[in-house]
Amino acid sequence: MKLFNILIMLFCAVSCAEEKKVDPTATATTGPMKIEHTAPIEPTEKVVKTEEEWKKILTPEQYRVARQAGTERPNNDTYKQYKAQGSGTYYCASCDAKLFHSGSKINANCGWPAFYDSAKHENIITKEDFSGGYKRVEVLCAKCDSHLGHVFEGEGYNTPTDKRYCINGIILNFVPDEVPDEVAKDEAKEAPVSEEMPSKEKTPTEKK
Repeated sequence: MKLFNILIMLFCAVSCAEEKKVDPTATATTGPMKIEHTAPIEPTEKVVKTEEEWKKILTPEQYRVARQAGTERPNNDTYKQYKAQGSGTYYCASCDAKLFHSGSKINANCGWPAFYDSAKHENIITKEDFSGGYKRVEVLCAKCDSHLGHVFEGEGYNTPTDKRYCINGIILNFVPDEVPDEVAKDEAKEAPVSEEMPSKEKTPTEKK
């Protein structure tokens, strides 16, 4: 087990050596990860769709990762978005289930978004995965069975769980905890003006 963890850490080190620096002029809103400013309505039941229906909902890359257990390229534009993002919540891009919060981010420098715990445990399931020729633990969305990534334990991270959820960023949607001022101003401008007359406020002497 220790040898396996060492090999994983070496793999991450190689990925880090190839990582490009995040463009300081880039913002957390640029890139393929979808950004929302209001929390989505989470599914309460299992989400079941045909493969053709999934293809209509997801981009080709999202479909490859989520429905075919693919892995996105490390240190890509989605990872740069993730690195630049502040406080907020990550939802499943397939079904809107809450998955992770920025408060559990790990600075793992492995080229993929990393968290030490999920934001809603009932929305995450795991299973053994031998597809790479050795045992790993696959992470899936419990609501729609989308492949999210893998979870590793015992790597020595100074976190409450000593786990690293290594997640494909392309299958995440991000909702910041606070809407940026410029976005709030734009949304206020676009909001329809009510034609209703304002209601009369009661004065201190007026009876209820």
